[in-house]
Amino acid sequence: MAHDALRDELATLTTEAADAALDDIDLVPTLEAARRMNAADRSVPAAIEPCLPAVAEAADRIAAAFARGGRLVYVGAGTPGRLGVLDASECPPTFGTDPSQVVGVIAGGDVALTTAVEGAEDDEAAAVHDLDALGLTADDVVVGISASGRTPYVLAAIREARRRSATTVSVACNAGSAAGRLADIAIDVVVGPEFIAGSTRLKAGTAQKLVCNMLTTLAMVRRHKTYGNRMVDVRATNEKLVARAFSLVQDVTGAPDAEVSAALEACDGEVKTAIAMLLTGVSADVARSRLAEADGSLRAVL
Repeated sequence: MAHDALRDELATLTTEAADAALDDIDLVPTLEAARRMNAADRSVPAAIEPCLPAVAEAADRIAAAFARGGRLVYVGAGTPGRLGVLDASECPPTFGTDPSQVVGVIAGGDVALTTAVEGAEDDEAAAVHDLDALGLTADDVVVGISASGRTPYVLAAIREARRRSATTVSVACNAGSAAGRLADIAIDVVVGPEFIAGSTRLKAGTAQKLVCNMLTTLAMVRRHKTYGNRMVDVRATNEKLVARAFSLVQDVTGAPDAEVSAALEACDGEVKTAIAMLLTGVSADVARSRLAEADGSLRAVL
């Protein structure tokens, strides 16, 4: 009986539908199949466009959470969970943030990053436990990611976040999703049937990745983590990033090589501090102090 109800529910979801125009993809040449798949993928950005007001609202709420010391917590199962963890892991090197500021939580724990964990997406109690382990508070924002918008683990996480008065956002790929109805902000990106019916790692996964990109990037821009489109809070943790830091400082200041090197050495490689030093003629300590007074805004300091 329960299985019948679930089948009936899934039958209503566009993410589970089959596109009859693709019924012959196993018969056409590979190049033709690739062209059709590429054409399907091109529809994803267009599907996101109607959701941009919700994306912008969510990004502003996340930036406000960061300003008060709160966190962004992604929650998902399977591919959506992995996408949340991926986006969270990219924030420290890109924006110089503490690893605890953007967190990815995946049903089944770390092992689920590389291996399917049977039943993890249905474990509602685990979602409550996982958020409790983080010490979730009203200062945080929880973004539940689910292609179907009905994943029990994600729905339970959104309910628990609401119980704790945290801001809740849902990212799903069906109109009027269950997750969207629960969350404060619903981002329902309707990408339509997949190239392989029901394989939501495809267009739905691409849509979720693009939305995650926007949420963190726009929130970080609002929090002065960039100067224009330059990542001036980049953390130079390898040779490529060290070279990028040098180029960023020189690009913004126009200073000669020797002065750029000296400034970066004086401020332990902090790009934003080095730029403030070179363009205002102050020491590293004074530059850091002025940046702190300006809430980290390099533009305000300059």
